[in-house]
Amino acid sequence: MTDYAPILQAALDLTSGPAKISAQAFSSPPDVDLKEDESPVTRADRETELAIRKALEDNFPEYGIFGEEFGTHGLDRDRIWVIDPIDGTKSFITGVPLFGLLLALVADGQTQLGVVRLPGIDTVYSGLRGQGATKNGSAIKVSTCTDLSQATLFINEAEKIYAADSALFGRLCKLGRLRRMSYDCQPHALVAEGRIDAVIDYDLKPYDYLPVAAVVEAAGGVMTDWHGNPLDFDSDGRVVSAATPELHKELLAALNA
Repeated sequence: MTDYAPILQAALDLTSGPAKISAQAFSSPPDVDLKEDESPVTRADRETELAIRKALEDNFPEYGIFGEEFGTHGLDRDRIWVIDPIDGTKSFITGVPLFGLLLALVADGQTQLGVVRLPGIDTVYSGLRGQGATKNGSAIKVSTCTDLSQATLFINEAEKIYAADSALFGRLCKLGRLRRMSYDCQPHALVAEGRIDAVIDYDLKPYDYLPVAAVVEAAGGVMTDWHGNPLDFDSDGRVVSAATPELHKELLAALNA
């Protein structure tokens, strides 16, 4: 059985330097280009991913890579790194410091580890399947909330959910004890550390959800698609994070009412 702890430490080490690229670029408004899908991308996105890919290729040449900016290779291999150099480019370019650098390792048919760095606030989360999660090196756990009526719920990508299904969005806005509209990876990390209880998210890619899922699940939480299926490369991008199985069940019922 593979011990993934040394690989997680390597992932933390090799993302430390690249995280400084976006942290330094964040100090002034960056130049922005648009991709084919009209989403923004910056020089920092590209330079960060290139730096991570170089480190991964030097240290793990036999692994595949699934990256946001520079594509994929080796997806038929048993172990695949998943990279998002700046999760939350829209936050990054508008001066919101809650963008993230995400890295996960998918191996043996499961996401084994995840790293979530928030360079704008100098914070790093990590998770190792079955062995717990950390924030800045200290152990973290999800909350014990089991009742949706008492939960603190974050709704990510609210305008996209509203555009796709306004009735569903209306229902979501009535759930929980406290609701916040939010974006990107940081809300899921807040679930992992027990600060909030759940996140509903929409229109994500594997490099958006696999790294954070590793951290949420390692912290004791549940993260699936909206039908309760485990997340993988083929998931449809609609995800939910919850602190407990009971809370997760209630959220799925609300999403599929």
